[in-house]
Amino acid sequence: MPSIENPPEKMMFQLSLRRRGISDQAVLRAMEAIPRDLFVEAADRADAYRDTALAIACGQTISQPFVVAYMTEQLQLEPSHRVLEIGTGSGYQAAILSRLCREVLSIERFRTLADRARARLEKLRCDNVEVMLGDGFDVPANLGVFHRIIVTAAMVEIPEALTHRLDDDGILIAPVGPHHSTQALTRLRKTSSGLERKALVDVRFVPALPGIAREL
Repeated sequence: MPSIENPPEKMMFQLSLRRRGISDQAVLRAMEAIPRDLFVEAADRADAYRDTALAIACGQTISQPFVVAYMTEQLQLEPSHRVLEIGTGSGYQAAILSRLCREVLSIERFRTLADRARARLEKLRCDNVEVMLGDGFDVPANLGVFHRIIVTAAMVEIPEALTHRLDDDGILIAPVGPHHSTQALTRLRKTSSGLERKALVDVRFVPALPGIAREL
């Protein structure tokens, strides 16, 4: 199904992001280029460009556009970067990342979501994104290290298994805090003296859970 052509919400899309403080031009261009209506459920297509989270399959959500843009901006991406995403969901965040870096590996614990996201990304020719079914708490060592890591579900604490996958001077962004409550969007930077930690804004994400999900 083709994307919705310039609904009123889409015409306000960039203005809303700018008004809320998104200033990185590369991020704004990526947000404009990726049609969010292709990543939401059919019943929600009319609301695709509203600044709100929407439900998707498997009890998960697609984050509101501002949060996607803000997290992306905080990663300080460069075209040469290799990025790890924990929680593919609809594939929307991975699609945005694909326009800003060299390579994206996205790990999803729900097979249904991984398959659907993979199909959407292929349709949009996001050829530098690989979607993998797996456990975001147990990233295989053979995948190496990443310049940037983004977690799109709430973690009570960020596991060392993830920070060990971060390259020198790398940045990790994750919502950290209790499940089913408010979390602090947290940025870690790996330095020669350890991990620098900074709380950014309050957010609400679905819980990040270990293991590969059993789907009926």
